[in-house]
Amino acid sequence: MQHNHHHHQNPLGHPSSLSTQRDVQQPHQHPQNYPSNSFKSLKQPQLHHQQQYQHQQYQPQQQFSQSVYDPPDGDEYDDRPQAQQDLDEDDNDDFFNGGPSTSNGYHPAVASAGGIGSNGGLLAPHGPTDRHSTGSPYQPASSIATQSIRAPSPPPSGPILDHSHLRPGNQASLLSYERTLELYRANAKKTQDPDLQFEFAVFMIDASKSLPVPANTPGNLLEVEKALEKREDLVREATSLLKRLADRGHPASQYFLADCFANGIGTIKNKQDFDRAYPLFVLAAKHGHADAAYRAGTCCENGWGCRRESAKAVQFYRKAAAALHPGAMYRLGIAELNGELGLSRSPKEGVKWLKRSAEHATAEFPHAIHELALLHERGIDNVLFVDLDYSVELLAQAAELGYAASAYKLGECYEYGKMACPQDAALSIHYYNIAAQQNHREACFALTAWYFVGSPGVLPQSDTEAFLWAQRAAEAGLPKAMYAVGYFLEVGIGTPQNLTEAITYYKRAAEKGDRRATQRLKASINQPINHPGGPGSVLNRNESDSSGGKGKDKDCIIM
Repeated sequence: MQHNHHHHQNPLGHPSSLSTQRDVQQPHQHPQNYPSNSFKSLKQPQLHHQQQYQHQQYQPQQQFSQSVYDPPDGDEYDDRPQAQQDLDEDDNDDFFNGGPSTSNGYHPAVASAGGIGSNGGLLAPHGPTDRHSTGSPYQPASSIATQSIRAPSPPPSGPILDHSHLRPGNQASLLSYERTLELYRANAKKTQDPDLQFEFAVFMIDASKSLPVPANTPGNLLEVEKALEKREDLVREATSLLKRLADRGHPASQYFLADCFANGIGTIKNKQDFDRAYPLFVLAAKHGHADAAYRAGTCCENGWGCRRESAKAVQFYRKAAAALHPGAMYRLGIAELNGELGLSRSPKEGVKWLKRSAEHATAEFPHAIHELALLHERGIDNVLFVDLDYSVELLAQAAELGYAASAYKLGECYEYGKMACPQDAALSIHYYNIAAQQNHREACFALTAWYFVGSPGVLPQSDTEAFLWAQRAAEAGLPKAMYAVGYFLEVGIGTPQNLTEAITYYKRAAEKGDRRATQRLKASINQPINHPGGPGSVLNRNESDSSGGKGKDKDCIIM
């Protein structure tokens, strides 16, 4: 069925005062990265919080693709008994009573170094930081994510040998991996400097994930096996070197090795091994490694590799917070706000911790900024007053750090004029795009709506892009997006008609509780679907959302 653009209803009534077209990254062009283009000669409106808008392209952190690695031999890691002895109560008392080391403490610049976690960044702390939610900060925390935080702190002094030309990328791309590794290995063997050897181990871990593996076809199975074996050899050599350095008391190696085990690198069947990771986190924390102290706290809080002990978790968090670790300060703030981890509920103390964390926020830990924004939107009696202007400023700060929840909330504010924000199509699309880069499913679906209706002078109407963004949101698990994709497939909007696939998406949406999908499946699939915008229309904005816009029709076939 051929779709007619003139049949679209525009319930959004998006403002068209901006004359320069605002481009949004299109999913089919860059499936792995969705940077938004800058505003080219776009006249910026005066924002209500008097903050000059400067668009900065946000590049999401690269993900670490784990490969199938053989674990090191069981006898290679022979210091576990000693590590376990370090966890004795008397020893821990001395540890926590001592001040943090300043030489290896947390610093935001250090956290920007490359990491090995699957999300390429630090753990999302506790609290209402779910990227699909902008709920109250008084939501109880669930658990720290199981992925890795950033790589350990670099040594205070530079490497003895200059081997920057051997790092992956740039000039190193001209060399084969084998030749690069040979040169790097030769440099590392020329010195017994542990920092240089540590960098070599990190290089091997990084090289193992970048080592090319041919396509798995019946004709080249042997080549695939050889490539995978090379990856396994690199990981085995790297973890063995890290283990030797850790035994010699090198904090960065202790932390990085623990991080590998926590992420299933160099372990049996690539499974997370917190039994081996937790003792190493503790050892590195004793040397003043702030990231390690924070990770040890998450282990104690969740019972990963140790008993679940809230009191000990708080001790580790305080140790990391003393070194200005933003994640630890944020976790303590949420715990004080909600009365978690055995702490008495104290909103005043909780806000203090959040403010401290916000002062040291990074792209990996922007959560405190977002929570303070939510608190200023609602206020806390006798603690924090309502200030919408400041709340929006905080959301903008977190959004420019790439935090999806803040970016999505701002997208809604500028689309519907919430929180005293002016309705602005360009800014709404911009912030939705930042959130969509992080696979925020609601933001992806919001871009579906924008592309479906378009915005004159800002965004061209495109059924194809509307379908692709809806499909992306559906794959992220959004039920209404699944129903939308089913409708697009049934009617043929932005994609060829395919009733079989349409039924599949309807069933997926119905299983997730979408009533419209259930009703559609009950009816005959051969029954013509209602005209877009009519009763039973595929996608409808909530009436509360529609009421905030100018001239927005309540029957939108996109939301």
